[in-house]
Amino acid sequence: MASKTLAYAISALILLLQLSSSAGQTVVKGAYWFPGSGFPVSSIDSTLFTHLFCAFADLDASTYQVTISSSNSAQFSTFTQTVQQKNPAVKTLLSIGGGGANASTFASMASQASTRKSFIDSSIQLARNNNFSGLDLDWEYPSTTTEMTNLGLLLNEWRAAVANESNTTGKETLLLAAAFFYSSDYYSSIYPIQAISNSLDWVNVMAYDFYGPGWSSSTTGPPAALYNPTSQVSGDNGIEAWIQAGVPANKLALGLPFYGYAWRLLDASNNGIFAPANGSALSSDGSQTYSQIQDLITQSGYTTVYNSTIVTDYCYKETIWIGYDDNQSVSTKVTYAKEKGLLGYFAWHVGADKNSTLSSTASTTWG
Repeated sequence: MASKTLAYAISALILLLQLSSSAGQTVVKGAYWFPGSGFPVSSIDSTLFTHLFCAFADLDASTYQVTISSSNSAQFSTFTQTVQQKNPAVKTLLSIGGGGANASTFASMASQASTRKSFIDSSIQLARNNNFSGLDLDWEYPSTTTEMTNLGLLLNEWRAAVANESNTTGKETLLLAAAFFYSSDYYSSIYPIQAISNSLDWVNVMAYDFYGPGWSSSTTGPPAALYNPTSQVSGDNGIEAWIQAGVPANKLALGLPFYGYAWRLLDASNNGIFAPANGSALSSDGSQTYSQIQDLITQSGYTTVYNSTIVTDYCYKETIWIGYDDNQSVSTKVTYAKEKGLLGYFAWHVGADKNSTLSSTASTTWG
């Protein structure tokens, strides 16, 4: 039995390498949508994207099957049809997990072959039943060496399964993507580089949430710095880490946040980056969508600043300071991604983008 299993795994690996070399992506201009944004799927300008992610499907803690909640089923089942009305070529992926998911459930699922199979088989069926072009894993985060090893097994088995399903049904092979930490090193736990390179079509690199009042309350900071002269925590350092670890640049998509964070300054006259602060402003965790930030700027007269050294924007008024990405930051980051040979970019999230401003800037900059 063991020899048969090994033979199947080897043949599947050969097949996946053949598939990946012949059906690789050419560019990803992506964005996530989620129902909690209150932004209708029909309002997405899908002409600005090549790929759209529908977030999130859930992982059942008992069966380890991927499910869609009853409250989301109607929107998820028509997601592809709706966005393809404006852009028939756009690809859709069903995203699984997310920041609100229980990481321990993913760790348990990935720890055994039988539970990994439950996840894999149910995810494929769910994608097909709801007309998605692919699947996206958002496990935040595998945090031990064992969990990273199991993630590698999951990805290899997932790829073999989608290749086999395509071969059996004659349907186009489902895309496989994953949203990972900004660096290949998650606090000394290294992502399974070989499995990622072999088994995923690409990685969405979450190059944001570097600074926020919830975890860096005493000073303001650039939430999604492309460069950081004072720290290793930056988008560029993360991308470099992934490439140096062995993931090809053309399998990486750079994350763009369509939101920012608001701090309360200790001194209104000291209002630069890394200024002394005392926790969040405007909301419990300080988070503000790009739309909300733009409304504050236009309606309340906030002063705006672009920092080209770090590649970040910020605005302030009295003791409120907000770090975020505006058009200049987005354009610079997309140019960086293209010059670096990356596959593209993605944004979290499309419903936060006022009048599709940032989405349009990103798409136009890439060309």
